[in-house]
Amino acid sequence: MEVYLDNSATTRALDSVQEMVARVMTEDYGNPSSRHRKGMEAERYIKEARCAIARTLKVRDKEIFFTSGGTESNNMALFGAAMANQRAGKHIISTRIEHSSVYRPLACLEQLGFTVTYLNVDREGHICLEEMEQAIRPDTILVSVMYVNNEIGAVEPVEEIGRRIKEKNPQILFHVDGIQAYGKYEIRPKKQEIDLLSVSGHKIHGPKGVGFLYINEKAKVKPLLYGGGQQRDMRSGTENVPGAAGLGVAAREMYTDFSEKIRRMRDLKDYLIDQMEDLPGIQVNSKRGEGSAPQIISVSFQGVRSEVLLHALEERGIYVSSGSACSSNHPAISGTLKAVGVEKGLLDSTLRFSLGIYNTREELDYTIEAVKELLPVLRRYQRG
Repeated sequence: MEVYLDNSATTRALDSVQEMVARVMTEDYGNPSSRHRKGMEAERYIKEARCAIARTLKVRDKEIFFTSGGTESNNMALFGAAMANQRAGKHIISTRIEHSSVYRPLACLEQLGFTVTYLNVDREGHICLEEMEQAIRPDTILVSVMYVNNEIGAVEPVEEIGRRIKEKNPQILFHVDGIQAYGKYEIRPKKQEIDLLSVSGHKIHGPKGVGFLYINEKAKVKPLLYGGGQQRDMRSGTENVPGAAGLGVAAREMYTDFSEKIRRMRDLKDYLIDQMEDLPGIQVNSKRGEGSAPQIISVSFQGVRSEVLLHALEERGIYVSSGSACSSNHPAISGTLKAVGVEKGLLDSTLRFSLGIYNTREELDYTIEAVKELLPVLRRYQRG
């Protein structure tokens, strides 16, 4: 049996997405900037995808900008907002558990003269709202907080954060990394006071190499890319029409029968946590309920290095992650696990199991049995 439990790294594309991408690549392959029929057909795909995505968020079509994925969306939001608003101030607020595509741009902005305040989190990965409020200064121009943490699944109180920011200063921009949240939550940027929202296509059973950034039409943001003026001068370059069209299909499908999809995913998550907690020397770092995302389960295995268990499971056809996939080229101890207080001996003994719409109870049973068989064997070789 093959069991794919690394859906927070990437997902298998929906059949309807595959069909759409193939059609746009091989039949309706025009450049949307061309004025002939082929170009106009391509432009129609872009408009339809933008409209489909906007409907899922209850925002205007013109507030959706296609990008190459989550990393570009985060960079575009952070650099674009910082550069456009630096005359008002150079202070930014974020957290200690952000993805590297937020954390590293912030480090770059610090080198450019901006100041960043990093908020602490509690043992469940949640920021303190009072600490966030106290961190706001007269020169604060941007707050960036991820909706769902990609390693442990902690869900931040985004609506309350947005409300408190705007009560302090309506001019402060609120950026949300929604890469692990979109498709799992009904996100309403207008209601939640979100000015900038980053999303990636391949996390929701869409294509790789495409994402979008929602930009509130009143927000001041400078573009990162200059050229032909596509996407209202905000993101120049010929649009990735197959990717955008596929992303539009994925967005529509993920929010069809949405409650049932999420209920089923939560049931599987709770079942996996129940089974894991019955094993000796196990610590589950993800919580049940609304304070944690429905798809992410972080588990620490005492006495076994994560990479060793990961490859042992791989030999059984089970695919999991030892952390953020985007950090695999630069392995290091997880800042998130340290921030939530996971004890030192478990930091390099933690795996992430992440669910998608295709996973089944049978697959989880197979995984649990494999873990039960492997742990005693691997622990015999525990480091002294």
